[in-house]
Amino acid sequence: MIDRFPDGVVLVELAAVAPDALDVAGSLTDAVQAALELRDAGGAGEPAVARLAAALGERLLVLDNCEHVIDEAAALIDRLLAAAPGLRVLATSREPLGLAGEAVWSVPTLEVPGAGADLENLAELSAVRLFIARAVAADRSFALDAESAPAVSVLCRRLDGIPLALELAATRVRALGVDGMVARLDDRFRLLATGHRGAAPRQQTLMAMIDWSWDLLSPEEQAILRRLAVHADGCTADAAEQVCSEPGALDILIRLVDRSLVVVQAGGRYRLLESVAAYCVAKLRDAGELEQTRLSHRQYYVELAELARPHLYGGEQRLWLQRLDDESGNLRSALDGAVADGDHELATRLVEALGWYWFLRGRFAEARRSLEAVPDSPAVAAWLSGFMYLQGDAAAAAVRDRCLLDVDARAEWWMSFTGSDAGDLAKCLEMLEHSLKSFTADGDQWGVAAVLVARAKHAHVRADQKALESDASESAAIFGTLGDRWGLLQATAWLGAQAELTGDFDEATRLHAEGLRMAEELGSWPEVAAELGWLGWTAVRQGDYAAAREYGVRGLRLATEQGHRAAQALTELVLGFAARRSGDLDEAERCLQDLVDAARRQDQPVLYLSIVLDELGFTYELGGSYAKARALHAEAFRISQDYGSTRAMCWALEGLAAALVDEPELAACLLGAAATVGAAEDYVVTAAEAGDLERATARVTGFDAAYARGSELSLEEAFALVSEVEISS
Repeated sequence: MIDRFPDGVVLVELAAVAPDALDVAGSLTDAVQAALELRDAGGAGEPAVARLAAALGERLLVLDNCEHVIDEAAALIDRLLAAAPGLRVLATSREPLGLAGEAVWSVPTLEVPGAGADLENLAELSAVRLFIARAVAADRSFALDAESAPAVSVLCRRLDGIPLALELAATRVRALGVDGMVARLDDRFRLLATGHRGAAPRQQTLMAMIDWSWDLLSPEEQAILRRLAVHADGCTADAAEQVCSEPGALDILIRLVDRSLVVVQAGGRYRLLESVAAYCVAKLRDAGELEQTRLSHRQYYVELAELARPHLYGGEQRLWLQRLDDESGNLRSALDGAVADGDHELATRLVEALGWYWFLRGRFAEARRSLEAVPDSPAVAAWLSGFMYLQGDAAAAAVRDRCLLDVDARAEWWMSFTGSDAGDLAKCLEMLEHSLKSFTADGDQWGVAAVLVARAKHAHVRADQKALESDASESAAIFGTLGDRWGLLQATAWLGAQAELTGDFDEATRLHAEGLRMAEELGSWPEVAAELGWLGWTAVRQGDYAAAREYGVRGLRLATEQGHRAAQALTELVLGFAARRSGDLDEAERCLQDLVDAARRQDQPVLYLSIVLDELGFTYELGGSYAKARALHAEAFRISQDYGSTRAMCWALEGLAAALVDEPELAACLLGAAATVGAAEDYVVTAAEAGDLERATARVTGFDAAYARGSELSLEEAFALVSEVEISS
């Protein structure tokens, strides 16, 4: 910039000016005079300022480190600018000067790596570049490579990109290695306690750097700053005021932002850098305030979770989900602290308030771990059993049964809703009808809609198209009126399933695509996985196996990440069906057998088992293993019979007919029974599915009388004709 200023640039370092000097203003003018190499400016009064202004002329005056003498520095700069119109001042400080015409530019921290940054991108970040340069200077053998990159990334991130901290850490690399540095970051002030001998005292250690800023604060500012340290991942202004419990906390918080000790994040959140937070925790402990401040923090976030809970059911769902997302770190910290201190009352209130949030966000493992950490109660057991069902834990039913008589309608609904995927349909339907009576009596429209959408799932299992459409449509209408996006998403998914049952695949695809969009907007990743699975299943029924595989792979990856067993099974099913129907029998057998094995490990048959057994049976039949195929189709029939699913029973009979290669007359009878029921129920056989039926039909040509005889039998009567010998031989 020197060419922009006719009289040049002069740097004045103010760190050496003591804030408790007898004449701070005079010391400042002395420092400027020394930088200009003037003999005597004549003190700190107006003549001295006039002489300095005349000497400065049209210069750029750089005043470095003004924060500890901020008032006197601001007064001097104001007078100099008034006396020297051509003068420009660049002042560095931890806080603005507060002068008219001041343009504030906050110096950003160095760029730190995000989680999962690859090696190439890592090397381009400024924090990493600084650390590597200093580390190589300290240890010539050090290099950023695939082995050291993860630790370097963590180190730069946890040191918040603070240049001094990175430089001090780099000097320890030769002795400790970068992994050793990361392992010791919890004791960072002792770790980074030795710096460069030639540096100013405040720049020799990390502790000294923060001490420099701390010592400039008033007692009230120090109190607010140290109490902010109990927050995890920042906090709102309201949280700061409530937890810090200090008059004028908001005004002080703003001053701390101005002094660069508190960072303002997007959305109006306030955060301490990790090193500052660690420093302030020690100050809290020294002041004897640590336990009380943690208790205030815990109480605030329990009350916030309880305030949020009703808003998660209805039109403000997205807003409150985001708010709880922002506070995830604080909520976990509050729960961990309550459990560790044996504060069972607050811990229990918190987990009960967060149950629905954890479900909507797909945090099943976190929910279960948290619920198991608090004392047992009916409400806690109800939430726990639901998450156990979602994780495929066979012990869920026992937990449900021990609390069922002592919970409210919503808890009963929750356990029946999650338990339906485990195949306990009769008991779950009974619970749904019981909870519906309570919801209706209480005027709980959300509860009514929730029961209807759960009943729609049961209707789908039975292939009861009328009940499915009626319940899903009514549920969608109620949830739409309430503005509950999750509920509307559920109802839309079952309307899509109903369209798929009737063969309206364009409508099914449209509805599931709409459900996918809603799930993504809501940030409900388990539901995103489920909708991808539904889109994949619709593509299978249309014969578009490439699209089915694409949806299946995306959905399976997401469902596995989320630990959502039902969505995982649906996407695995899509991949198995797509493999078999596109001719990859080996891949189909592997995928379908894995599903069967997982289902058989459950105490009760799961909903998808019968259809997977049929598909695996067709796989064996195409490979010539007819006995295996017959056994699988027979098992599928019995399971479908237990569920009352006539559509699945028809598929099983068709599969048996295809595998009864030496019994064409019996096969014809089975096909006749399945065709008659399928026609009566208006079951759709798509072009993509016709191959299996055509293959079986071709083997029974000429057995018209047997076919006609079968058309007069019920599905159960037809299956009874198949002896155990014929099934297994």
